[in-house]
Amino acid sequence: MREPPEGLDDAAVLAAVQRHWPREPVVAATHLPVGFGAHHWRIDAVDGPRWFATVDTLGVHHDARSLTDAYAAATVLARTLPFVWAPVPTTNGAPCGALGPDRLLSLTPWTDAPVAGDGPLTPDLVAGTAAMLTALHATTPPSRLPRWRPRVGPDLADRLSRLVDRRWDGGPHGTEARTLVADRVHAIAGWTERYHALADVARGADWVVTHGEPHSANQLLLPDGPRLVDWESVALAPRERDLGGLVAAGHPVEPPPDPELLAMYDLEWRLDEISQYADRFAGAHTGDADDRIALDGLRHELTRPEA
Repeated sequence: MREPPEGLDDAAVLAAVQRHWPREPVVAATHLPVGFGAHHWRIDAVDGPRWFATVDTLGVHHDARSLTDAYAAATVLARTLPFVWAPVPTTNGAPCGALGPDRLLSLTPWTDAPVAGDGPLTPDLVAGTAAMLTALHATTPPSRLPRWRPRVGPDLADRLSRLVDRRWDGGPHGTEARTLVADRVHAIAGWTERYHALADVARGADWVVTHGEPHSANQLLLPDGPRLVDWESVALAPRERDLGGLVAAGHPVEPPPDPELLAMYDLEWRLDEISQYADRFAGAHTGDADDRIALDGLRHELTRPEA
């Protein structure tokens, strides 16, 4: 996120790192305006950057147990898959530590390696991404691996219809966002109905270990090869969950993915984004950089062509 979270400053993050990883001689935490969803900090030792800290807020897609299980699965996967950029265990051996009642903190090694891109897979990334996903999908699932489940309920359109029946006056973008959603409630209802029909198809597919969001913004380009980061989304699911980017880039995937499942996961992304952004703008917001990104995201998901 571009802005620090309310009620959590650098000193509190540093203290949490020192509490959960007391053997690490860290001296400073600096918020980083990167990514979207979680918040991130650079954690410095006396001699420079040491760790990349991620603070996840619980409640949207994870509770404490499911997020801990996801990060624990990543640490297991990293033992045999060198491209898995997994969290560093705490002193107690956990993959993350509590930071207040509704947040979890995790650390990964600091690197100056660049992020591969801002989302889409460019031609130079396709082969490496395909190789990583082939290996990931073939690996034995860790015992604590979360299972995929639909991310939005069948009542999404009804919920949004009720939401747009009142004023969204908690911030500068509320009125515009409300109009955008209200104009597309009928389309949202159709997308949701199709999504849940296709979710029934997914239950009969072969399920494998999936990353969930293996796009270019979740890849680091190290000298010895790419790394996949952001493993909070790891889950047992049909392989198509990971393949939309490769198909969109024109890469031949073997065996061919099920087009219905590709469509389902595209709908899942769209509907989940719409749901989260609607809740954001129906409530209090300030119009900061994160809100501007969210408004652009809402507009895009409501108007882009169907897959």
